[in-house]
Amino acid sequence: MSLLTPQRLTMMVFFLQPIAFGSWLPRIGDVQLSLGLGPSGLALALLGLPCGTLLTLPFAGPLVGRIGPRAAILIGYVLYTLAMCLPALAPDPTLLFVALMLAGSTISFVELGLNVQADAVEKATGTVIMTTAHGCWSVGIMAGSLVGSGMAAIGLAPQLAIPLVGVCILPLALLAASRLPPPAPEPALESKTERPRWTPPSWALLGICCFVFGITMTEGAMADWSAIFLRDALAADAGTVGLGYAVFAALVAAGRFGGDSLKRRFGAVVTARICGVLAVLGAGLLYVAPTVPVALLGFATIGIGVSVGFPLAVTAAAALTDRSAASNVAVLSFVALLGFLVGPPVIGFVAEHTDIRLGIACLVPVLIASLALTKRLDPARGRRLDHNPQSDIAGVL
Repeated sequence: MSLLTPQRLTMMVFFLQPIAFGSWLPRIGDVQLSLGLGPSGLALALLGLPCGTLLTLPFAGPLVGRIGPRAAILIGYVLYTLAMCLPALAPDPTLLFVALMLAGSTISFVELGLNVQADAVEKATGTVIMTTAHGCWSVGIMAGSLVGSGMAAIGLAPQLAIPLVGVCILPLALLAASRLPPPAPEPALESKTERPRWTPPSWALLGICCFVFGITMTEGAMADWSAIFLRDALAADAGTVGLGYAVFAALVAAGRFGGDSLKRRFGAVVTARICGVLAVLGAGLLYVAPTVPVALLGFATIGIGVSVGFPLAVTAAAALTDRSAASNVAVLSFVALLGFLVGPPVIGFVAEHTDIRLGIACLVPVLIASLALTKRLDPARGRRLDHNPQSDIAGVL
């Protein structure tokens, strides 16, 4: 048996993809200082990332459907690596916004290819790998963040550090992606009836998107506000404030590595409900946490709770038959990224007018809403309600 099975190759590319992006995250503060930006100015510049995604995903779905996920990964990874070098080189806030917009466009394209590839491997091999693949992604972004922090510690400027990471990772990623198997072609309609150029998302897909919005909003909040919560709410020292996100990310990865086993045993909906309850409990625990250890327990519980949400949603969206898998995953990916990027400003606004505890508490009702929508993750339910024969044509948006 070959060590480089399609499943392992897919997981490898999932792991390698976010390393360059992860190396950027610890350097945001350095770029902020070099450009003389305040919190509001930085927030506006960082909106370039979702704007790039907004412009790209409507086209990325049909394109991935036509050229296939393997080609999308190979092409997208080169463009993504180049684009990730640009934010650190931006000389002013406007060009930082533009650089992040280009990065967001390429990230959305390559990540869409990854998710469609993982779904294709699941269907071709009969194995469940989606949550494990996303666990590898979580480990990858942790590794990138640690590498970025290490380069900052030795005084390597972000203008050199981030391109260096990209250059080192790119050959490995392209080699792994080039060996991915092509997905089986989707059946085409025999009817000569002209298909519409655009069809709106189904109600089933919208339900899945609303579910995942709360999950990724929580992930974004943990990334941007965990250190500030420990500093402002619990007076943690500089050596401790980084532990919140480290614990959260580690438990996200652990939950994803165990998520496929839970899904095989209990099914997607029950697995999502178990984790959803944990996420709500973790957010509540974080709100009332009197000490740093209790807060870290809250971060860990939230990490387990949100770990499998997005991978389960990807599988559910790809299983819908109203449109092609690539198009449905593109819509889901946009909503997921929107949640990741909208959540932090909302919490910041609440925290500015009240305090950080109440800001974090905003996650509780959002997570309860996601918990209520877990039934949307039943693929059979979506197929029963939303079948559209034109979804059998690859690339239908």
